[in-house]
Amino acid sequence: MENWDNKTTKELLKAILSLRTENEAKRFLRDLLTEQEIIEFAKRVWFSNGIHHHYSSSKMEPDFSKEYFAELVNNSDERLLPVQEGESVEILIENISAILFDPKRDPKRVNKNADADPVANSANNYYENVTQAEVEAFYDKMKVKGEKHPISYGLNSKLIKTDEGIVEQVWKVGGMYSNAITEIVSWLKKASEVTENANQKKAIDLLTEYYETGDLATFDAYNIAWVQDTASRVDVINGFIEVYGDAIGYRGAYESVLSIKDMEASKRIAAISDEAQWFEDNSTILDEHKKAEVVGISAKVITVVTESGDASPSTPIGINLPNANWIRSEYGSKSVNIGNIVEAYNSSKKEGGALEEFAFSEEEIERAKTWSALAGNLHTDMHEVIGHASGVINEGIGTPKETLKSYASTLEEARADLVALYFLLDPKMLELGIMTTLDVGKTEYDGYIKNGMLVQLVRIKLGDVLEEAHMRNRQLVAKWSYERGAEDKVIEKVVKEGKTYYVVRDYEKLRVIFGELLKEIQRIKSEGDYEAGKALVENYGVQIDPVIHKEILDRFEKLNVAPYSGFINPVLKPIMENGEIIDVVVEYPDDFQEQMLHYAKDYSFLPTYNE
Repeated sequence: MENWDNKTTKELLKAILSLRTENEAKRFLRDLLTEQEIIEFAKRVWFSNGIHHHYSSSKMEPDFSKEYFAELVNNSDERLLPVQEGESVEILIENISAILFDPKRDPKRVNKNADADPVANSANNYYENVTQAEVEAFYDKMKVKGEKHPISYGLNSKLIKTDEGIVEQVWKVGGMYSNAITEIVSWLKKASEVTENANQKKAIDLLTEYYETGDLATFDAYNIAWVQDTASRVDVINGFIEVYGDAIGYRGAYESVLSIKDMEASKRIAAISDEAQWFEDNSTILDEHKKAEVVGISAKVITVVTESGDASPSTPIGINLPNANWIRSEYGSKSVNIGNIVEAYNSSKKEGGALEEFAFSEEEIERAKTWSALAGNLHTDMHEVIGHASGVINEGIGTPKETLKSYASTLEEARADLVALYFLLDPKMLELGIMTTLDVGKTEYDGYIKNGMLVQLVRIKLGDVLEEAHMRNRQLVAKWSYERGAEDKVIEKVVKEGKTYYVVRDYEKLRVIFGELLKEIQRIKSEGDYEAGKALVENYGVQIDPVIHKEILDRFEKLNVAPYSGFINPVLKPIMENGEIIDVVVEYPDDFQEQMLHYAKDYSFLPTYNE
């Protein structure tokens, strides 16, 4: 529900949609270029689920003028515009223009600046008129000291300060976003009638109950049932789940991922999950931070069928859930590698020239062409299956969102990456038969350092800092490792013909460095060491060298390669015979715009203005 990043976004989008339909019919547009700029901006809003960039978190600037936008709206059919009762079109234009064209208004969707209030100074739609201190105090009153099975406080609600005090608006049937959630419940009840087994039915019924009640204890019960269903071939991830969009990590964005298990490809990832205890025992983290007994880890490769919400159109390549640490410890977790998405990304990387542009040597290029697909798959497998599931929090220490606050997500992603990186150069991977040479690990080391230090910067506007958790994590790991090994030139910075490269010179020493950083970040999580976590992220994961940044942007501009990718969902059409489905035909919309206009027409269950 809360995927739209700002309460003006839905109003803006509906205004733009009315421009597309009515302006074409009236044919009043005089400037085709500007029309295309309107359409392009609408696509960017759709892609990012709001007016803030999905990576940088900065507000996107339109390429059309305030005056032209006003002209377009004034020449549209007022009946199609999102005008509230008692409001004029002029006021609508004024309200939208204020947020669209004023760079000082809501500049960051998620503001993690150390000097800012991450709640009051973030432009998301999770809070209204409250500060970080007020949010934390609100939930501190609910918590029971020492509770072993805490619910995920705030995961499915909005927090608002009114004249009567601070109020929590829960997302449920009969609560906030009731119309949309009622539709979800309707389809879940249909799914419950055709489940593969009793465990799957139990999970879906609990998820339905959770949406109907908003009870987070029921959501925990659902997660336990979902983790225990390891037999179903068709599976779904559904709910308010990932908290990256909330700077203090309380509120989850809605997502749904429907998938089918890839039986053959899952053999690779199962070989890893079967050895989870070995990886835990042989990790570089302190013994007191290791799990004595790793339980319930299941893993599979999936073919995703369709995605929505926070998972679309920019999709993850791997998922590990549930996020509650106590459920992971007592019941385990499910990890997935999204096989068809990974394959699509790997295919796209073969073209465009980015590998040749940023790799330093022919040896590195050839090794990447041979092993990068497998290296990437194994990194994702290890990150999700072993990384997120490893380690324990010390007795009496709060959850990471309580102890590490706005730095929790970045540190957790760094921790999982480091587990993957450390073991990708371990002979154990050869012993398991999932790779035949340690060149696979070397390929991943090359790519990770290049990406963290250079390549990922193409996604960020010059002058901005890193805000997104995964991007911060990658730079943190790469930059810390570069600095740590500088004396021995473990990673060497080379400038050749005006181009900057980072070259791994000693893979074994780099592995040791990765292990050292893993040990420290696990300690930070286990002990709840906020100051140490803050120092790592702020010193290594946030700031961008402007000279390097401009160089990267210039190099990519010559390549003419898109900096990021998204996916269109298939349309599944049932073939009926005597009231029964006998087949399903898979079709695709012609383009992204067609898909989103279809969604706007047939699936706009959310109100333009929240009550």
